[in-house]
Amino acid sequence: MCINVGKADRIIRTIIGVGLVAYGVMTQSYIVAGIGIIPIATATIGFCPFYPFFKLNTGCKKD
Repeated sequence: MCINVGKADRIIRTIIGVGLVAYGVMTQSYIVAGIGIIPIATATIGFCPFYPFFKLNTGCKKD
């Protein structure tokens, strides 16, 4: 499995994910908090399952 999420993309996903989780917890909207876990998880593992469908890759370079 090739890492398809680059460094800048990971930082952005982490910030958005933490923001969504914090907002969801503060407003007691746990669905929003659960959605916030998704970008955090994809940033952590470095792979987004939707990127291949759209032929996106911000991580590894292809020859």
